[in-house]
Amino acid sequence: MHGLGNDMMVINGLEQALTLTPETIRTWGNRHTGVGFDQLMIITNPFHPEADFGYRIFNADGSEVEQCGNGVRCVAQFIHDKKLSDKKTLKLATPFATMVCELQGNNQVTVDMGAPNFDPTALPFLIEAQAPYYELPYHHRTLSFGAVSMGNPHVVFEMPDLAQAEVDLLGTFFNAHPAFPKGVNVGFMQMITKDHIKLRVFERGAGETLACGTGACAAVSIGQQWGLLNSCVRVSLPGGDLTIEKNSSGNILMTGPVVTVFDGVLR
Repeated sequence: MHGLGNDMMVINGLEQALTLTPETIRTWGNRHTGVGFDQLMIITNPFHPEADFGYRIFNADGSEVEQCGNGVRCVAQFIHDKKLSDKKTLKLATPFATMVCELQGNNQVTVDMGAPNFDPTALPFLIEAQAPYYELPYHHRTLSFGAVSMGNPHVVFEMPDLAQAEVDLLGTFFNAHPAFPKGVNVGFMQMITKDHIKLRVFERGAGETLACGTGACAAVSIGQQWGLLNSCVRVSLPGGDLTIEKNSSGNILMTGPVVTVFDGVLR
């Protein structure tokens, strides 16, 4: 499945025993010799009684991560398509957080991603104090950026032209930096209007992807914190558009499409 080209391998772990190792996940994730994906999503029994289903998320390098916005839309659509539930509103829980998903029809899913957390310890980001902007030295210049957790860690740059973004270089730099001991997703945002941005994202454990749902939420949240963006914003990623809206409770709602590519069996 994919959400705007951010592609997922989704497995129903409710009806079969799974033995997962990082090596197995890396083998499946290889685009030349395996299935190929950015993230692997495993549907499980709920981690607490309030949830309808649980799910776990692994990057293509075998590492488990806290959240994946495009992935949770795929999980919700998979549950509906496979008739695991007839609910149009699903509460889906990782070991770290619970997402409420609304199936809108026409393969569109809205996810309540919760409120952005600007506390650096939530990422974690080892810095002395919370601030709207942070700076780190990089070669012969200083990098200025925002940081936020959307259940997973993000830093975001504002850039006048995304074609000039050093996505791989800066993504690798930040993920090796001791200030981010668990790594970080790195977003590059170009303002078009107060209601529209363009975005590229380097995802930890995957590299640059065609789309990143939590990255879109992070970019809009930081843009709103900086006073640059309105409450509802269209985010144009290389794979397509997401709608990101801050509701009256301060939560971030993400709406976007889901596409099923193929079903298969691994033996």
